[in-house]
Amino acid sequence: MSEVADALLARVRAAHADLTAALKAEDVYAVAVAQDELDDAVRLAKRHGLDVGATGMLEG
Repeated sequence: MSEVADALLARVRAAHADLTAALKAEDVYAVAVAQDELDDAVRLAKRHGLDVGATGMLEG
């Protein structure tokens, strides 16, 4: 896997972790920010041919 792909997947993982933390904290603003970051990270990953949903990365 390339460095770009590794960086994109790391960004998706970090965004997912931030969203999970925001949801647990019940922080509406942080949830919105984290969801936007996750959406952006997933969009960029898909643009580079990565299927983050197929990896199970976004599950539970």
